[in-house]
Amino acid sequence: MEIDAINILSIVYVIYFMLPAYIANVSALVFGGGPPLDFGYHFIDKRRLIGDGVTWRGSIIGTLLGTLTGMIQGTLVDNMLYGILLGFLLALGAVIGDACGSFVKRRFNIERGRPAPILDQLDFAVGAMLFASIIVNFSWEMIIMILIITVILHLSANIIAYLIGVKDVWY
Repeated sequence: MEIDAINILSIVYVIYFMLPAYIANVSALVFGGGPPLDFGYHFIDKRRLIGDGVTWRGSIIGTLLGTLTGMIQGTLVDNMLYGILLGFLLALGAVIGDACGSFVKRRFNIERGRPAPILDQLDFAVGAMLFASIIVNFSWEMIIMILIITVILHLSANIIAYLIGVKDVWY
């Protein structure tokens, strides 16, 4: 299979486009801690609404750093306001998508830190695209590329973090 310049540029574009969401997702993890987003509340099934892994501090910092990333990207193409708006939507969508993923995991009685294949890799990306779709018209090709690239990047980053001792599990 031959990879041509157009395919490589498409991959680079997808990563660049999703960068505010990727930054928000990793920043929420790195800078998390403190009070959980769900304030410790339980759902009607007696399980935590979201859990301790999604915190106010991580969510706010993730959204801010993702928005800042969008602002920098917007400045590079001389459209800072659009960059701020798109960065904010991608970042907030990523944070909320991750929280929704945690909500789903709790409903299936999956403990914090335990794997939920595909959900763990795509919850934040789907949330980011849903929020960004307010101002962006996604083609099916772009959606599929974002999902595939996100899975590959997410798993690769987690494996590297595990190998260097930053994470306790490879997923």
